[in-house]
Amino acid sequence: MGKTKYISSIGELTRKDNSICFRKNNKNVYIPVENTSEIFCLNEVSLNTKLLDFLSKANIVVHFFNYYGGYSGTFYPKEYLVSGKVTIKQAQTFVDKREIIAKAIVNGIRENIIETLMHYYKHGKSEVKDALSYLKKDSVYALNEAKGIKQILSVEGEIWQQFYSTFKYILREDFVFNKRVKRPPDNPLNAMISFGNSILYAKTVTAIYNTHLNQSISFLHEPSEGRFSLSLDLSEVFKPIITFKTIFDLVNNRKINVQKHFDSKLNYCILNEEGKKIFVQAIEERLQSVIEHPKLKRRISMNTAIKLDGYKLIKSIMEEKEFKPYSLKDGM
Repeated sequence: MGKTKYISSIGELTRKDNSICFRKNNKNVYIPVENTSEIFCLNEVSLNTKLLDFLSKANIVVHFFNYYGGYSGTFYPKEYLVSGKVTIKQAQTFVDKREIIAKAIVNGIRENIIETLMHYYKHGKSEVKDALSYLKKDSVYALNEAKGIKQILSVEGEIWQQFYSTFKYILREDFVFNKRVKRPPDNPLNAMISFGNSILYAKTVTAIYNTHLNQSISFLHEPSEGRFSLSLDLSEVFKPIITFKTIFDLVNNRKINVQKHFDSKLNYCILNEEGKKIFVQAIEERLQSVIEHPKLKRRISMNTAIKLDGYKLIKSIMEEKEFKPYSLKDGM
């Protein structure tokens, strides 16, 4: 996969000969086409159809974010890897094995939350022991016994609540987490969670675009018009080890500051431009961090691991192999 380009300033995105040009304050910044796979527009960016046609031919995906740091939408070039055969099998798998794959996704979330919390437990945060106990034992039983998607989603919700309950032991006191508030986020922690999850979701949209999978046929989340619900499925597993580990690192190492890097109003809180730059750099470094893949016998980035989950899902759909999402513990 090519590189990701982030645009955090207000400006204009145009085609200039055979390059992409971002113009701000009467200055041009050029973005090479050859090694770019996606562009994130984190601020107000104007563009025209001439550029969109150029981006489409280069198979470059463009993601747009709103004022609150949430995902707004994606310019999605025509699907060059579209496969009717895979789509038919994906739809049949949804009918026949939806619950099996949905449980696999929730179990993947559970495993990666455990690995995330174990790091803090081993470093003296014994207060997370109760949550770990639930995640290692009770949640396994609850997930195995769950019947139907509603019950599976209920187990998933409890897994996340157990994770959230540990934040008061993991994070500095000035980053308070009372409950998850999304639209709009109400405090600095929720602002970072929403922004990080939106970036991860958009990354997953790009990853799936580069496979034969159909974005609209999902298993844990309800398939729906107007959103890429399969990206919601596959990104969930990576939230603990990408979004939240990024946040924990920024907060606990004092790389981000409540007073300096956020804009707070009466009913919402957002990262300011400087805060977004710090967060984007941190999450991109985590996405590009490499791990040893035991099966492939080579080092891969976390970004590649997301795409590999797409390939694993295709194998499950086409060859009826067990789908096991990425696990930080197993490295695959």
